Amino acid sequence: MRKLHLVLACLLPLLAFTVIVKGAYVRLTDAGLGCPDWPGCYGQLLVPETAQEITDAESLAARPLETGKAWSEMIHRYMASGLGALILVLAALAWQQRRTQKPWVALSLVPLVMFQGLLGMWTVTLLLKPLVVALHLLGGFTLLSLLWWNLLEVGGTSRATPDMPAVNSLRPWALFAVAAVFLQAFLGGWTSTNYAALACTDFPRCHGLWWPEMDFANGFVLWRGLGINYEFGVLETPARTAIHFTHRLGAVVILLTLLWVFRQTRRLPTAGRAIGWCILALLSVQIALGVTNVVRGLPLPVAVMHNGVAALLLLSVITLYRYTRPSGP
Repeated sequence: MRKLHLVLACLLPLLAFTVIVKGAYVRLTDAGLGCPDWPGCYGQLLVPETAQEITDAESLAARPLETGKAWSEMIHRYMASGLGALILVLAALAWQQRRTQKPWVALSLVPLVMFQGLLGMWTVTLLLKPLVVALHLLGGFTLLSLLWWNLLEVGGTSRATPDMPAVNSLRPWALFAVAAVFLQAFLGGWTSTNYAALACTDFPRCHGLWWPEMDFANGFVLWRGLGINYEFGVLETPARTAIHFTHRLGAVVILLTLLWVFRQTRRLPTAGRAIGWCILALLSVQIALGVTNVVRGLPLPVAVMHNGVAALLLLSVITLYRYTRPSGP
């Protein structure tokens, strides 16, 4: 059982990361409503294929069927369902071994993945409501983070000596970095779901200005009521610009924070310095991807990678925070 537990602990973060990247692809290719119902697709478990099935489906949903988008959405659902089932198995195995290892991280994944399933349903049934989509992305990042933490615990990876002054001074900064990256991920989801990624197409200025016309009041309305279809966005340019600009400001905060954290890791033992270099490398790649998204018009591979590297950057700062913590989950 322990061997199976370890295998699942290693497999599930990889699967969760794949689901996040696939979800980004679905969102960026406007396939979120490829199947306008849930959990099936036009009332079926599989995407309708025959001419009669397509005709019946379109008449039922009053929406044309785009087969490619529908399959993209359904594959994402299949992957997410598989992840949820395996998390249940992981939690059961962790509970069986509770005498030798604390199971609370694995058990906490069960209600979280159930809520994540609800967010996936509401994403479709509430017609891509931005708050739901952004929370769905954040839920995916949270699942990945807990699965990664669980792997670090099960694998027994090393921690720094807790009484080292450099470790004690870095711990609150590492925790702040985790919170900052989480918030930036939410801002990224809010930018994407409001179709604001290309609200500014120049860099470092926006519309040729350091402070362009922006409508923060409308850009950050979290709830606009029900029955609105948010596909392709509903905001005017100043509101989208405000969202995009806020995400840029968040990137500056992340840059300064992680550079300071990297500087502090130079005083740690070898393992801590290695984590610091990993954070710096991922930060550099992420900034390059973000700038490329703006100046090159959001190329799909770059935009998907931007989501994936954000997840990896989050895992790296979580690893650093765990490294600085005393023993215990």
